[in-house]
Amino acid sequence: MKYEVSHAVEVLQATPGVLRALLSDLSEPWIMNNYGEKTFSAFDVVGHLIHGERTDWIPRAKIILEQSDAPAFDPFDRYAMYEASKGKSIGDLLDEFESLRRENVEVLRTMGVTEPQTELRARHPALGEVTLGNLLSMWVVHDLNHIAQIAKAMAFQYGDEVGPWRAYTSILPK
Repeated sequence: MKYEVSHAVEVLQATPGVLRALLSDLSEPWIMNNYGEKTFSAFDVVGHLIHGERTDWIPRAKIILEQSDAPAFDPFDRYAMYEASKGKSIGDLLDEFESLRRENVEVLRTMGVTEPQTELRARHPALGEVTLGNLLSMWVVHDLNHIAQIAKAMAFQYGDEVGPWRAYTSILPK
């Protein structure tokens, strides 16, 4: 499917509600546990999404649209949420994410990105040359990836408890 703002917005708008429905009112073990060393918990993921709303998607899209000659992006700190989320509850994070996402979706809509603009280029510090279309498409895929990551972290909590049914799941390692 080719990138279109209207299609992207469908997922981008839905993500805060999906996360709220999945995570609100859950006890701490569901929220704070991950699925192994160097993996994110649901709490970590929501904090990470907040950091992306502040420093990644819209700021980088503006860099591409406002500059010429393939501007360079600053590196993105994928672990900034560990410090930024300290002392907050999952409810705090969900509220913050929802507010930031609402603002950013509105900015995306008002940018009026055209199909030719999706081919504008920038330099990613690790990936090299990327297009605006790549960036905006990744914003949607990033959401979906992290929703799956949250489900995986949660499923892992009962991984040993499912017994032989583990053979029927794709979310748990065999």
